[in-house]
Amino acid sequence: MEFFNEDELAAKSYDRTVMKRILGYLKRYKGLVALSLGLLLLESIFQIAPPYLVKIAIDRYIAPGSPLETSARYAGLATIIGVFLGILFVSFLASYIQDLTMATVGQRVMYDMRMQIFRHLQRKEVAYFDKNPVGRLMTRLTNDVEVLNEMFTSGAVAIFLDAFTLLGIMVVLCYLNLRLALVTFIVLPLLFVVAAVFREKVQTSYRRVRKCIAAVNAFLQENITGMSVVQVFGRERAQFTKFARTNRDLYNAHIDSIIAYAWFYPVIEILSAVAIALILWFGGQDVVAGTITFGSLVAFIQYAQRFYRPISDLSEKYNIILSAMASAERIFELLDNEPGIQDPPVPKPIPREPARVTFDHVSFAYNRGEEVLDDISFTVEPGEKVAIVGYTGSGKTTIISILSRLYDVEKGRILIDGTDIREFAQRDLHRYIATVLQDVFLFSGDVAYNIHLGDPSVSDEKLRRVARYINAEKFIEKLPAGYAERVGERGRTLSVGERQLLSFARALVYEPKILVLDEATSSVDTDTEYLVQDALQKFMAGRTSIVIAHRLSTIRHVDRIIVLHKGRIVEEGTHRDLLARGGLYSNLYELQYKDQEKKMD
Repeated sequence: MEFFNEDELAAKSYDRTVMKRILGYLKRYKGLVALSLGLLLLESIFQIAPPYLVKIAIDRYIAPGSPLETSARYAGLATIIGVFLGILFVSFLASYIQDLTMATVGQRVMYDMRMQIFRHLQRKEVAYFDKNPVGRLMTRLTNDVEVLNEMFTSGAVAIFLDAFTLLGIMVVLCYLNLRLALVTFIVLPLLFVVAAVFREKVQTSYRRVRKCIAAVNAFLQENITGMSVVQVFGRERAQFTKFARTNRDLYNAHIDSIIAYAWFYPVIEILSAVAIALILWFGGQDVVAGTITFGSLVAFIQYAQRFYRPISDLSEKYNIILSAMASAERIFELLDNEPGIQDPPVPKPIPREPARVTFDHVSFAYNRGEEVLDDISFTVEPGEKVAIVGYTGSGKTTIISILSRLYDVEKGRILIDGTDIREFAQRDLHRYIATVLQDVFLFSGDVAYNIHLGDPSVSDEKLRRVARYINAEKFIEKLPAGYAERVGERGRTLSVGERQLLSFARALVYEPKILVLDEATSSVDTDTEYLVQDALQKFMAGRTSIVIAHRLSTIRHVDRIIVLHKGRIVEEGTHRDLLARGGLYSNLYELQYKDQEKKMD
């Protein structure tokens, strides 16, 4: 799945299946939801009662000609006022508890959904993130989940209040006077037409808003992350222009929705005024004729004013629901997209000691038909140190990715002690194989966290012992706060060599049996290279090691070198043997040696 076509999802209308799935998140909180619905019913009854109390007060205690004495009238009015104030207080209390209850439920559902999405993303294969921009995935976790919260707190549940209130008002109007009730309902067809047009306009703008928000988030994430590249190449103006276009699209989408609301509510008010005018005309004639009381006419006017409010609210709430369903569809599309790399039903236990690694006729392509590795076969014995070299694009880094099972091979097998890696649990495999990349990723926590990654099983003593062993403690102790020093986002406060040493410590603290180094020293400065090389020798001792490097001088003493070219193995042997053959490795070495001579000159 790719999110570039997410606007097509939002174009759908009400879908009962999607709504049923959304409401499924409320099952854990059905008690709170039931309480909220009960309070809504009570609140709707109290909203209907005040106009009827006004009718009683006018007809019994205020209108001339009442048979009651003056003192009885005053007492009756006081009672009505007391009941009125009591209803207002209970209605306020019910509304407060109901709002608090549903807000709590909404926040809990948001929490559950965000946790579900994040857990699902953690299980996704790397290929998924290659195709889906981070900004769009963040939109699923933030904006789309927030839209669902709006539906729970002010959308779906509030519809029940409007529906109860509307139904109650219709019953009371028909009870008071059927003829005037029909006069009140006479403008309903026009109201439904206006509401339908409003829903269509707002639904269209909501679709555009959701699409534009995702585009803005994706653009911002990409540009903020790559701001150094933008500045180095002087692309600030060009990127600003691109962002202006994206931001303008979002602005226009919001303006369209504002325009829809700007004309909708005035039209509703006009139709309501027309209905009230009709009630005054026909009801006034009935009052003059004596067929209805003056209090009934006043109550009719008040009910008519309240009658059109829930209808307009229903239109708005319906759009909230449609918007929430569009967001839910995008979330469910993400959740329903199962990880392409799955653990076996019954994983096999992974070896406890360094094991033999075998690539058995392995082929792999990121894009169908474009082979990156073509029928690769080689074996690394337990404790052996093997280097893989080749020109850029020869498939070196791909070997690491498929060995760690970040991608699954299309043909052939990768074996550890004769067992296909697809038969191990991914968690076990990732702890068994330590990968140290050239571009070290550090989190924005402190130094200690970036070594143990929050694993409580790693004690402070072990952490310090590993850092000392791997030559990292020397620079850590020089930091103002030591192991508690904040490293900044992606470790920007540390040098390349310091980040590399931290990555060694991070890998070693979990005691891996297979070590994979992806050009781990190619970006290290000369002053730090000695520390890194010494750490590497300690790191690789007693472990099955696969080293990928551009600095051929760093791999002279490995047991074996494999030379890749265009996805195939073209040479294999020791450093001395390969130089003697005068093949591709010899050419690579000579080119690098000449480059070093030029630098020295």
